[in-house]
Amino acid sequence: MRIGLFATCLGDTLFPDAVRATAVLLARLGHEVVFPPGQTCCGQMHINTGYQREPVPLVRDFAGQFGDASIEAVVIPSGSCAGSVRHQHAIVADRYGDAALRAAVATVAAKTYELSELLVDVLGVTGVGAYFPHRVTYHPTCHSLRMLRVGDRPLRLLRAVDSIDLVELPGADSCCGFGGTFALKNAETSTAMLHDKLAGIATTGAEVCTAGDSSCLMHIGGGLSRARSGTRTLHLARILAATRATPDPFTEATAV
Repeated sequence: MRIGLFATCLGDTLFPDAVRATAVLLARLGHEVVFPPGQTCCGQMHINTGYQREPVPLVRDFAGQFGDASIEAVVIPSGSCAGSVRHQHAIVADRYGDAALRAAVATVAAKTYELSELLVDVLGVTGVGAYFPHRVTYHPTCHSLRMLRVGDRPLRLLRAVDSIDLVELPGADSCCGFGGTFALKNAETSTAMLHDKLAGIATTGAEVCTAGDSSCLMHIGGGLSRARSGTRTLHLARILAATRATPDPFTEATAV
């Protein structure tokens, strides 16, 4: 399959290892990964903050970059950005776009997937040949859980990883408190939610907390680092890309 890879803003600027891991994983599974060089922000942060007219050029660019019929699927290593493309782009196009944009957005949205969705639903795999001999707990991010409804797909992928010690996270479906600008506008509430999440992680004794969104991992990782917990954060793609030959090959720390 020819798969277009969308990096996301955080992937491009702060956490490129999650993007590289996604490409390495899909190539290892025998697929062609293409990276449209003109891609920019998907516009999610504008839309979430109430600016729906302003991201029209971004939505149009995304549809143009990934609308090529030779790209059979689009993968995004982020539940929130995938959710924006699948749901919010149509809202923007309907309100402020034209018929051509609405059609282009619908075409691209129909072939866009978060990583675990692509692997399980489209490629039909759960065992991807990964090896990760560490104690891991999984945080289901809000957009992946509630907007995309990925369900247990990430857990099915993690359970198939060789030598992993996967432990359930208490209160897993509770928000970590990030929410983009929510963490800035409601800092005290965000911090309280983060503390609850960190307390849950602490009970697992996990070496690694993983998730499908770098944004949530940035928030959680910052809390873990400040608490000197010894637990690190890794994007799901990095775990799935690790093998016996290249265990955890992407060494950039995701905790801040």
